[in-house]
Amino acid sequence: MTQRIDAHHHLWRYSTAEYGWIDDTMQTLQRDFLVEDLRREITTAGVTGTIVVQARQSLEETHWLLSLAAEHSILRGVVGWAPLASEDFPRHLEELAAHPKLKGLRHVLQGEAQDDFMLREDFNRGISALAGSGLVYDILIYERHLPFAIQFVDRHPNQVFVLDHLAKPSITERKMSPWREQIRELAARPHVHCKLSGMVTEADWSRWTIDDLRPYFETALECFGPSRLLAGSDWPVCTLASSYSWWWKTLAELVSKLPVSEQDSILGGNAVSVYRLNESAS
Repeated sequence: MTQRIDAHHHLWRYSTAEYGWIDDTMQTLQRDFLVEDLRREITTAGVTGTIVVQARQSLEETHWLLSLAAEHSILRGVVGWAPLASEDFPRHLEELAAHPKLKGLRHVLQGEAQDDFMLREDFNRGISALAGSGLVYDILIYERHLPFAIQFVDRHPNQVFVLDHLAKPSITERKMSPWREQIRELAARPHVHCKLSGMVTEADWSRWTIDDLRPYFETALECFGPSRLLAGSDWPVCTLASSYSWWWKTLAELVSKLPVSEQDSILGGNAVSVYRLNESAS
């Protein structure tokens, strides 16, 4: 059976203090989203496994996600958070890397006051410390950060990177430039991959159509090719604009003209390979 892997979703026990980014425009997200909720969604959509991604910048959350992944086999991997810019990062890395389902790390770069935060020396020291760990680094940025992201990945040619949400292009405004040119430049680096996720929430939440998304998908496909694109839902955030099942139907339609082998790669195979999911099968 072909694996369908959701390479990007979240889980949380909601509190206003810990999830301040969920403002009143996102009231439907102001509740718990737990494994039981996820299981119902993926069963309906035909997804066979997932990668759960940090939503808070805390070691507490990372350990919680790892404990859930150890208990639930549908959670094939965790992209957690750790203090990459801290002098203590190597110690935290050693502890976290002992968990076989830790597959990557992420920092909320899009939330930093400095657009060039990712170029800081202390942060890059942390990225360099990932060498030999096998961990992926997920890049969470807005479109305006792409010039800095290009410089950032050039500093670490042997590190595997995955760009989240296509760098959040201006889909609502139907703008393609300069995003298109910058994403093409970033994709010229073969150690960078890209998630087909977060697109519907960058479009008009109530009126988007697949034709609104198609130019951004086609650009990503042209730039990264079918071997470096990974399907993800960004659930539950995606529910602001789409049900989980509808998003997976949309993904299937977007890739439908590709050979079946390439569809399978995007919808699951690439996630297995990039995040080395088979190394912790359970």
